[in-house]
Amino acid sequence: MRAHKQALRVAPSRAAAIGRRAVVRPRASASPAETTALVPSDLMTLGSSSLVVPVMGVGAWSWGDRSGYWGYGKEYGKEASAAAYKALIASGLTFIDTAEVYGFGKSEEFLAEFMRDQQAAAPGSPAPVVATKFAPLPWRLTSASVVEACKASLGRLGLPSMGLYMQHWPGYGPGYFFNDNYLDGLADCKDRGLCQAVGVSNFSAARVRGATQRLAVRGVPLASNQVQYSLLYRAPETNGVMEACRENGVTLVAYSPLCQGLLTGKYTATGVKPSGPRQLVYGERRLREVAPVLDVLRAVAEERGKSMTQVSLNWVICKGALPIPGAKNERQLGEIAGALGWRLSEGEVAELDAVSARVPAGQGFPVENW
Repeated sequence: MRAHKQALRVAPSRAAAIGRRAVVRPRASASPAETTALVPSDLMTLGSSSLVVPVMGVGAWSWGDRSGYWGYGKEYGKEASAAAYKALIASGLTFIDTAEVYGFGKSEEFLAEFMRDQQAAAPGSPAPVVATKFAPLPWRLTSASVVEACKASLGRLGLPSMGLYMQHWPGYGPGYFFNDNYLDGLADCKDRGLCQAVGVSNFSAARVRGATQRLAVRGVPLASNQVQYSLLYRAPETNGVMEACRENGVTLVAYSPLCQGLLTGKYTATGVKPSGPRQLVYGERRLREVAPVLDVLRAVAEERGKSMTQVSLNWVICKGALPIPGAKNERQLGEIAGALGWRLSEGEVAELDAVSARVPAGQGFPVENW
């Protein structure tokens, strides 16, 4: 603990720089229905769009997952996800991220059902800002195919329009030659009122700049770029993605901000391991590599009176990114909600930076640098 306290006093210039990078654009005021349990500093504008969202969202990848990746149907079920939805509405975490490929449409369908049930049980409850994504599949070659995918998602969601619509990854293989069409399709969706803002996911720095320029011709701002980012995966800081987002007024949305559970403290090299396919990526070797980060994270959490999960998510927020951790159930949602309403000090951020910089980089999405 002495080393931890000493680290809080070092590198003031570096910590100050971190603080400058962490600036978001909170809205000065909001209606009670929008804030619920949040304060104005926990709200932000998504990129240069008009969409106001919490500084942290919730990922619905695990809701209705049929791939076996998250253990749906074995470790948890639909009722648990429904309880998580009720809890997120109550906490004010009303920015929800999903995709057409999550559960092969089930995540969107579950979200539609949860929204209907919530309104039936509590009329006038805050409506969430829904974000979903289209997949640039090999047979989708035109801008019209993006519009069709958007309408299909809206049908599953039971909505006439959504908050944010995104390209899930850059087209590769045959799709490589049609990426401009996908961006044009996003602009068409915005122009037709099918979404309030558009974004991308897993885009490199060069692609962020290119997408910003192409959409600008249509008068449509690129609101966000959703990439993997956490204490254990900081590639966006070094590969130019974070800088490109900052330069172009694009919000960096961080998926897997808890590194799929590694930063919660639940897993150890000598104890519990991730289940299912995750154990192939986050096995004993990786758990030993990240142990120094978990040790410092635990010390900061104990001194703060917070959990490791909450400190990890707050670190992402302090970096100026918007984390979207997943929540399988009400307990997990309640814990991640505790990451709001406070901020780590510059010294704590610097200490976590220093220890995580010494850990080998984790595995990223294969096409994120294309």
